Amino acid sequence: MNWENLTSAEFATAVKETGVCIIAMGVVEKHGEHLPLGTDFLNGHALASLAAQKEPAVVFPPFYFGQIYEAKCFPGTITLRPTLLLEVIQEIFDEIGRNGFRKIIVLSAHGGNHFLLNFLAQCTLAEEKPYSLYVYQRRFTEEQQRKWQEICETKVHGHACECETSISLANHDHLVKMDKVPKNPALPLNRMEHLTSAFTGISWYSNYPEHYAGDARPATKEKGEALRQLQVDHLAEFIKKVKEDNVVPTLNKEFFKRVKDVQNR
Repeated sequence: MNWENLTSAEFATAVKETGVCIIAMGVVEKHGEHLPLGTDFLNGHALASLAAQKEPAVVFPPFYFGQIYEAKCFPGTITLRPTLLLEVIQEIFDEIGRNGFRKIIVLSAHGGNHFLLNFLAQCTLAEEKPYSLYVYQRRFTEEQQRKWQEICETKVHGHACECETSISLANHDHLVKMDKVPKNPALPLNRMEHLTSAFTGISWYSNYPEHYAGDARPATKEKGEALRQLQVDHLAEFIKKVKEDNVVPTLNKEFFKRVKDVQNR
């Protein structure tokens, strides 16, 4: 169920029946020369919507503010200053909670958001909230990973690559310009090999200065549909487990009770 498509009465019912809201967090940035600026939030929202059809949940409207400072040089990128970004996201979480959801799943639809979302999860210990936050991690089983690799022909992936382009073709083929795909694959330049993470901003940019990583030429809509289904099944299973979970809410209550007990000594 998509939040923005429900009436107020339908929304109230959905909150009671599901108890879970999913927010897919993308950004607006360059994706090679062939994919739209909104690729991340478009694909993330589509994934969340399809998974919520399989395992009922409410999907927050498309959200496209995130960490993307390394792409400020490219036309069309949207950034907010760091402190404002943190405040906006926290306010969004609080609004979801104010509307009755006691469990919020955060889906990172952009690699540069990973560290940001983990930090926001840590921030839930700063102040007691009426909801629990779950940061979705796509950890495929060996079988799922094998299927993913069998679908893809290329080995280098990361940005506007074969898999992301294929999934974009499955979700919004009218926005994909396959005739603009570069003729040569974009391989890492390895200019900062001593930095271990591919998503630490400047190190990622140093490897892929044109914001294109991989080779999108073999991408097809059929591949995208198969890859997307693997993602949908995995996320739907995660939603189910979040619904069943009592550990995180219990630990939250225990932690803040302990805080009060210590302060009152």
